[in-house]
Amino acid sequence: MDPHNESQAPRADDLQTPPGGSALDTGPAKAPPSLEEQFATLQASHTELNDAFLRAKAEAENSRRRGEEEASKARKFAIEGFADSLLPVKDSLEAAIAIESATPEQLLEGVHATLRQLNQALERNKVLAINPPVGTRFDPHQHQAISVVPVQQEANTVVSVLQKGYLIADRVLRPALVTVAGAN
Repeated sequence: MDPHNESQAPRADDLQTPPGGSALDTGPAKAPPSLEEQFATLQASHTELNDAFLRAKAEAENSRRRGEEEASKARKFAIEGFADSLLPVKDSLEAAIAIESATPEQLLEGVHATLRQLNQALERNKVLAINPPVGTRFDPHQHQAISVVPVQQEANTVVSVLQKGYLIADRVLRPALVTVAGAN
């Protein structure tokens, strides 16, 4: 080796071997896997991943289909409980019609009993009346003003209720029709 030329690579015979072994002794040599073995390993991995993908895809499709079926049934039978609670009201009305010799007092009593049944059925299904007392502040979200009248009452308050309104849960089904006090 030229001592003045450092860029020159050492030759193999210039390397010294330590006593008792070679310079690159790393133990027993392990042959790298052949291309066929690598291909077989990759193919098995591909088959396994493809199978897992197809199973996941099928499960997702089944979940989507079950969700659609459940939503369809929910829409189809959403009023089942409500209809079930109205059947006794219908039965009472049919029974009242069937009595030919009922007195007006009996009919009125039956109408009141049937109205109680109807009110209970509506309340069970979260249909609540909007019937603001006189003097209540006018609420455009729950009330509909039919007219404004000049009265000795605070302006923008309910004077009278012409027709009750109704809520389903917290949503207005029909606003209450009210007369509102105008400014004097």
